[in-house]
Parts: sequence; structure tokens; C-alpha cells
Amino acid sequence: MTQALSGMRVIDATQILAGPYCTMVLGDMGADVIKVEKSPGGDDTRRMGPYTDGESHMFMMVNRNKRGISLNLKEEEDKKILYELVKTADVFIENFRPGVAAKLEIDYETLKELNPGIIYCSISGYGQTGPYRNKGGFDIMAQGLSGIMDMTGEKDGKPVKVGIAIHDIAAAQTAIQSVLTAYIHKLKSGEGQYIDVSLVDSALAWTVWEAAAYFGEGQLPKRNGTAHRAAAPYQGYATRDGFILIGAANQKLWEKFCLYVVDQPQWLEDERYSTNSLRNEHALQLEVDIENVLRTQSSAHWLVLLEENGIPSGPIYSYDQTMNDQHIQEREMILEYEHPQFGTLKTLGFPAKYSQTPAKLSKPAPRLGEHNEEIRAELGL
Repeated sequence: MTQALSGMRVIDATQILAGPYCTMVLGDMGADVIKVEKSPGGDDTRRMGPYTDGESHMFMMVNRNKRGISLNLKEEEDKKILYELVKTADVFIENFRPGVAAKLEIDYETLKELNPGIIYCSISGYGQTGPYRNKGGFDIMAQGLSGIMDMTGEKDGKPVKVGIAIHDIAAAQTAIQSVLTAYIHKLKSGEGQYIDVSLVDSALAWTVWEAAAYFGEGQLPKRNGTAHRAAAPYQGYATRDGFILIGAANQKLWEKFCLYVVDQPQWLEDERYSTNSLRNEHALQLEVDIENVLRTQSSAHWLVLLEENGIPSGPIYSYDQTMNDQHIQEREMILEYEHPQFGTLKTLGFPAKYSQTPAKLSKPAPRLGEHNEEIRAELGL
């Protein structure tokens, strides 16, 4: 099957996570992604663990389906090679701190003179404008500025970082959709354009429920542990041997939960729990009442009852349990491939399942400078 982005060429001048994740997805969908790494040293992720036989497994995770060339962009000869590559490309993506690309003479204004149709995407912590544009912006700083850290954690606890690099991935997803939108425009008009993506903007755009509460009623989001801000019961609860998630968030589900799962019909007569709004208002007491019942049986016992009665529910897994879950495996979210140097390796699969243009794992992450000669030959150098 033909892949959706076959024929698109992407020059990837990014490192660490947000940029490489973006270009990885483009490569998964068939784009010819050429990763440009600094020489010497390469992508800083190469020196970050965990390692497989001395090679960063993290680097291999987010740089699959790419070819690699190493260049020292402070050297004119290497810069000319990049310029020749840009002439053949549809997309150029970088994640330097604002101003660095201009100093290296690989900014949008320079590259569009070589290729007027180039789609140029910059990914940075705070964006190319604004008073914070020159600040170094890692994921954790973006979590602090966006308010997401302040709203995450237990009710009386400290602010907590989200367990994954959520702003990096949010920026990657924003860059993906932005590049593809610009590519559609280019196919229609022949025009390239400049795209400015920041970690802070990208994740802030995901806080739609919190923004609605703030703009609508002036409410500030508070730390609620696993609880929902407007529905109850809708959170994690302790059982005899662990924790489970229960989402009896409307009246019908609440009634079924009381009658057929926990056998507590008196809760339906309790004025504190008579409506969703009141249950949410008394969510702390409701949590105590529910857990007093749930602690009498195992998680497995309750999950069976909840499932039988059509109440949304689920386990709270450790990551190894997730990786070994039959549903995750049947959905092919864990892939194995052969690496020419390290043998059989595992990586994450593709979250979108296409009927006509599926994603493919066609090549492992490149070794540093692996395709130098191949790419130079294609350029006639």
C-alpha cells in the first residue's frame, strides 16, 4: 500500500523529544525524513539513557524511519550541503532557541530564498515572540507556566509534574498538524510558510475544561488527585488489594452502581448524593463511603461487577502491566523490528490505524552520520 506522505521530504534539524517525535510521525507515514545532526556529537539524546549495548534506546525510539547526516553548520562547506538539501525539501523543522537559526544562517528568511515553497517550522519553549522568547524552555518549566502543574496532584499536596513529558508531546502534535495543514495549502497553491510552535502554547490549548470554568465562572482549577472537577463518582478508589477507576458520572449509572454493584440503596435517598452536582460538592465524603465498601473485596471482584452492569471502569496499571495487557498487544502498540547492530528491539506502535495508507516501521534510527555518503551522492556532491 502507498503511504500517505510518500513524496514529502522533511529536513529534521531537531533534537531531544518534541521535534524528533514530530518528524518520527511524518516518517512513519512515509515522508523521507533526513535527520541533520551536529558534528561532532550528534543529537544530545544519544547520551541519555536507557541504553542498549551503549546506544541510547530513547534516541532509537523517536528517530526511527529517518536517514541521518552529520554536519557542522559553522563550516561553510557543510552549510552548503544543507542548503542543497533544502532545495529538494518540502519541510524544514528546527528547535533551536530563538535567534540561533539566524546566527547559523538557516532561518526562514534565508532558506525561503533557496526554496520559496519551503514549509519552515520552529519549535521552542515559549515561542518566537513575547518577553520569554529567549528563555530556555524544557518541558517541566512549561508545565509550571501553563498552570498544569499547579492543578495536578492530591488536594492538600504539592504541585506535581505530569508523569510524561506532556508539553513536549503536545508541541510535537501541534507541529504535526500544523505542518500537514501547511502542506495541504502548499499542494493547492505552491506557497510555503513559516510556523511558530511553542511548548507552552501547545499544552495550554489542551486545558479547555479549565479555561471554560475560568472564563465562564472565574473558577480556578484545583488539585483533586484523580477526581473530576464536575462529576462524581469519577476517579480512582482504593479496594482491598489496590486501586480501580470508576466513572458513574450520570444519574442512571449512579443508580446502577448503588443498586447492583455496591448494594447501597440508601445512598439513593441521601440528599447529599441526589444529583451529580451535590455528589461533586460532597465528593470527599462520597469517596470515604465508597472506599469503605470497596475495601471489602479485591479489585478484580469489583471490576467484574462494574463491567457486568455497564459502568465505565478500569484498572490503574503499572507500566509493565500495560505492556503485557492483551488489548494493548492485540492493538499492535508494541512492535518488534530487527536492528542491524543490536538485533531484535521493541518500540511503540502506531496509534492511528489506517485502512489504505498505514504507518510502517521501515528503517531503524540512523547511526551518527550513517547516510552521509548516500545523501551527498543524491545531491551530486
